[in-house]
Amino acid sequence: MKTQDFDFYLPTELIAQFPAEQRTSSRLLYLDSTAQRWQDTFFSSLPEFLRPGDVMVFNDTQVIKARLFGKKDSGGKVEVLVERILDDRHVLAAIRASHAPKPDSRLWLADAIPVTVIERAQEFYTLRFEHVQSVTELLQRYGQLPLPPYINRSATDSDEARYQTVYARNAGAVAAPTAGLHFDQHMLDHLQSLGVAIAYVTLHVGAGTFQPVRVDNIAEHSMHSESYHIPQTTVDAIQNTRLAGGRVLAVGTTSLRALEACASAHQGQLAAGYGETRIFITPGYRFQVVERLLTNFHLPRSTLLMLVSAFAGMDNIRQAYQHAINQRYRFFSYGDAMLIEREQ
Repeated sequence: MKTQDFDFYLPTELIAQFPAEQRTSSRLLYLDSTAQRWQDTFFSSLPEFLRPGDVMVFNDTQVIKARLFGKKDSGGKVEVLVERILDDRHVLAAIRASHAPKPDSRLWLADAIPVTVIERAQEFYTLRFEHVQSVTELLQRYGQLPLPPYINRSATDSDEARYQTVYARNAGAVAAPTAGLHFDQHMLDHLQSLGVAIAYVTLHVGAGTFQPVRVDNIAEHSMHSESYHIPQTTVDAIQNTRLAGGRVLAVGTTSLRALEACASAHQGQLAAGYGETRIFITPGYRFQVVERLLTNFHLPRSTLLMLVSAFAGMDNIRQAYQHAINQRYRFFSYGDAMLIEREQ
């Protein structure tokens, strides 16, 4: 299967640069993959597509202020994007500079933080923060919110709230689980009042989620690694839903990846605990947990477009995306949403 099979033309004006005025006021495209039909509606109508006994699984990761600016010892400018906090002093990070820094060289970030470059492995560097405060404290004080590369502006004060889900509580992501951005607390309360169960996983989204597939044959693509946690309460909620004949709806591709990665690691069963995953879901994958997916619209040639193509069927996604473009839906992180029934 070729990467070009997942390419499409997207007018740049459809890339959302700002969120909708209200979280729940986005549009929603409903796609029934088996019946090969879709419906244009609004996100506020989401409860109409659920029934008592269903379970919705959300990713409660919290976006950290992962972007830092500074200079090298030589004086050259650098931009550091923390990919993962390893411990109180060490991080894995991407570095943008005119010349790549060498191991054992020093950086000076935010005019306040001395940093030593330890080593480089492919696109990421291991860095040591030479400061009495922890990495978490330093990022909170000096870091900037890392908006995605296709949002052509600097982060504002409003992004501090809007590029974060209302239920975010476990810090560690460098990108938001964007399907969850559409929910406000009133919507969550309303869903629970209808008898819909709410459960959570944590998957810390890495910057690799924005990287296009650069090989022609997708089987040669190497996925970035992400850490996840599935609580026992979530395992129980999904098991109870299945026993009662309800449906499992993953809110976002990150929630789906956590659930499917866990099932793949445990012979098709969910098990509470922590894990690392490089799961690459492409057409032909057999889904073991998730039956419905709420997601935003994804980049051309991306691993997430391949994932939804596996979930809904390639032809269904091609046609639905073309319909969304024709109807002027808003794309990517601050854009509109899709509710997808899995292809049977």
